[in-house]
Amino acid sequence: MRSVIWDWNGTLLNDLDFCISTINQLLEKRGLNLLDHAQYKDVFSFPVKDYYTTIGFDFSKEDFSIPAREFIDLYNSGVKNCDLHSQTHAVLDFFKNAGKRQFVLSAMQQNMLHETLDHQNILNYFEGIAGLNDHYAASKIERGEQLIELYQIRKENAVMIGDTIHDYEVAEKLGITCILIANGHQSKERLESTGAFVADKLEDLMDPEFLRLLP
Repeated sequence: MRSVIWDWNGTLLNDLDFCISTINQLLEKRGLNLLDHAQYKDVFSFPVKDYYTTIGFDFSKEDFSIPAREFIDLYNSGVKNCDLHSQTHAVLDFFKNAGKRQFVLSAMQQNMLHETLDHQNILNYFEGIAGLNDHYAASKIERGEQLIELYQIRKENAVMIGDTIHDYEVAEKLGITCILIANGHQSKERLESTGAFVADKLEDLMDPEFLRLLP
């Protein structure tokens, strides 16, 4: 059976505006320049510490854990106010009806990932979910390997769908196909630099043109 491994933030969950407003609170507090949508999508990256450095945080003045903790606290307090992308249910239903196994692999902390999926009433779509065990979003590769082993996912019949270059890098390390969606946390131009197939929006995945990309 073919498997779809979904990223969560930005791919299914539309948290872009919320993430921008949250990071801007931290920047404003430190007297740093705020980000607009275009700037954010051009600089957001993993590891998160490098992204923070790029936008002006000075870790000779404070430890990375301080703004990282501030961001997570603000994010966790408001993430349940974020909506899914408009066609998320339709796309998940589409793959479910097509007989696909569905999973989530996320940089969100495991317990919070479970809570947010449950809050959005989509937990039942997924055979398994894998988040990180800390708050600093270092890498999803190890958790992806564990997910593949635990659920005996056949790599040659799996696709990862995400919204960042890091999702592509994770898929490459895991040895599976990757499709990227350009209405999340990084610009289409940056995503296209990977050489992966890039869709403009989530619902494009239901088009026959995209279906042929599935292994």
